[in-house]
Amino acid sequence: MFRIRLPRPAALVAAGGIGACIATVAVPSAYAVTPTSADSCTVRPADKNSEAPPSCLGVTASLGRLPAIGERTTLTVAVTAQTDVKRAGLSLQLPPALRIADRDPALAAPTNDAFGQRTSRTLALSPGTRTIKLEVKAVAAGPAQIQADISDIDRPDPRRAGHASVELTIGKAKGSTAKGMSVTEAEATPADGPTAGGPTANDRPARPGAAAPAAPSAPPQAAAPGRPYAPVCVSGTLRNRFQSSEGGSWNRKADRDLPVSNANVTLWGRATAGGGTQKLATGLTGNGDGAFKLCYTPSTSVTSQVWAEFQTQAGSMWSVVDGYNRRYSTTSNALSNVSGNKSLGTVYANSGQSRAWHAFDTLNKLWWDRGSTSTCWTSNQRDGRCTPITVQWYPGSQDGTYWTNRDDKVHLADSDPDSGHTTVHEAGHSLMGKLYNGWWPNVTNCSPHYVNRTSSTTCGWTEGYADAVAFRAFKDTVMTWGNGSSTNLANDRTTRGIDWGDACEARVATALVDLWSQVDGGWTKSNTMMSRERQSTFREYFLTDRPAYGLDTGSKARTILYNHTIQY
Repeated sequence: MFRIRLPRPAALVAAGGIGACIATVAVPSAYAVTPTSADSCTVRPADKNSEAPPSCLGVTASLGRLPAIGERTTLTVAVTAQTDVKRAGLSLQLPPALRIADRDPALAAPTNDAFGQRTSRTLALSPGTRTIKLEVKAVAAGPAQIQADISDIDRPDPRRAGHASVELTIGKAKGSTAKGMSVTEAEATPADGPTAGGPTANDRPARPGAAAPAAPSAPPQAAAPGRPYAPVCVSGTLRNRFQSSEGGSWNRKADRDLPVSNANVTLWGRATAGGGTQKLATGLTGNGDGAFKLCYTPSTSVTSQVWAEFQTQAGSMWSVVDGYNRRYSTTSNALSNVSGNKSLGTVYANSGQSRAWHAFDTLNKLWWDRGSTSTCWTSNQRDGRCTPITVQWYPGSQDGTYWTNRDDKVHLADSDPDSGHTTVHEAGHSLMGKLYNGWWPNVTNCSPHYVNRTSSTTCGWTEGYADAVAFRAFKDTVMTWGNGSSTNLANDRTTRGIDWGDACEARVATALVDLWSQVDGGWTKSNTMMSRERQSTFREYFLTDRPAYGLDTGSKARTILYNHTIQY
């Protein structure tokens, strides 16, 4: 993953309120490419409140019963098509707590890694429903998620794709397994993997709240009056294992193991075994390396327990929350009988939270190159009066993919965080909303809309800007989706399959990226201008406001627009 680093990071300051929303608008995902011939396709997620666009393909998954450890059950996957698809790709993923015990011979031999088991197959579809069954066995207790994806391999597009998810919490005894999974507050995943064996009970550091193992050290003693104990520092690194659509494909996303930057971390402890929990220190993980070092002055010679808690929040500038607006937290093992400096080593974000942490860390790409002259997201906000970007996601979510200025919140569906482009695109809408201080254009003919097709000049502008934000963050012109599919939208006047003009968001997006990089020396001046003037269309942005703020609209700039089929 490309990571932008600055020698002197800007402050991640506390957020306050600024700017009331004038109108309420939900901005759906831009990631649709080409309308199908079956424009009446109506397959939707089961959640009646979902904002996801209708598709011509759908998939559902269900278990015959909820298995406890050692028990088997039938996994039924049903694929629905409302149009012919020559090569549909069906991909299934089981978590480490479940294993395929028996499968349809048409499914590929399962592969295993830290994320569980995968299998897939290609098939030709005609309108109707096909069912595939396989036997699965529960092999470990805890939260588990089964995922199924169907997509048109030759025509990648969310409107020719479907995603299904089953969440459960596997129990040890018969009848103890329950529907759903809770991962908002969770313990860290072992550094050697979610299913690998770890230290024995005698040499594993205790969890917070657990009894510490007996130690030969002397009982803690209070410091002599006027002579406090020397500071104690606890260090380590926060990392996250996740699956990325960037570099992946429809049947296998790329496995990633990366540090988590700028996450809030709190050091907690108990001075004595029976003492109360105390907050010892706070800070952020390092930008680019995920490292942390938190120091405190102890009140006794030996601190009974010390542990770190990490939250999906960067200062107060951005956060990822669950369906109840709670931030995700991962808690490390606890160090026992601490005296002197200690290391927690590498702490891995809980595997059930990996998508939340991926979405969180992806926003670093936008933050470190946000085009602002202040320490807020935009130049029209000042220190102490910044508004944050908030992303809402939870396992199995069907509430996505969109941003709304009603609550200035990005809503991501279940697999959306796997696509960093999707996360940044939706955050780009939030960024535009902040530039406009809560105002939003009257956008027409934008639901549905297709990135390579004519919609309206207002839709082309608002969606094109968000596309350009993602392109700038990832240094490309590629759209990726949560199922691992992607398409490159680089274009000029000879490009086929992309409509002409400023009512096509792909043309607006690529024109913006080229203006920023080839004419403006970056996008800071452009964003500053947008924070002072509001535009409803790209024409207004280029012809009216750019020249008023000293941004070039001469021959070089017009040549860029012309090459992207926009001519004024």
